Amino acid sequence: MSTTQSERLRVLLEPLVSSQGLDLEEVEVDSVGRKRVLRVVVDSDTGADLDQIADVSRALSAKLDETDAMGAGEYTLEVGTPGAERELTEHRHYVRATDRLVKFQLAESGELVARILDVDDDGLDVEVPGVKGRKPTAKRLAFAEVVKARVQVEFNRKNKNEDNEENAEEA
Repeated sequence: MSTTQSERLRVLLEPLVSSQGLDLEEVEVDSVGRKRVLRVVVDSDTGADLDQIADVSRALSAKLDETDAMGAGEYTLEVGTPGAERELTEHRHYVRATDRLVKFQLAESGELVARILDVDDDGLDVEVPGVKGRKPTAKRLAFAEVVKARVQVEFNRKNKNEDNEENAEEA
């Protein structure tokens, strides 16, 4: 069984990332001409701020400098968090995306865009937005039905606090 460089790097770096209170989401090594880039994506249930990113970046850089995991050539280390439209691949990703709009590719019934309401070990409860004045509908999805899921960016959604403030003003 052969292991890729990314897999070996994951084994090396994951304990360091975990010690910083973060999850190692992705390790990717890219070559662009003679330049190499090591991209490390980290996250947590509460997100990761710039100070945490800087701390983990320094820890990873020190560890990589003391080992030969990247070989002899030069490389650039990039540490960041998942993008706004992250793909959901782990149970914890679905939990972190609670209350977010997600585009699901389903095994049997095509695509579905819905908001995640709740996540448990077997699947998730979602709310499908109403169209043309219709009310939203609740739906249950088993993880086995989901082929692919990606968070969608929303520009015009009010958050719950704004809704509560408007309701209080109307009362």
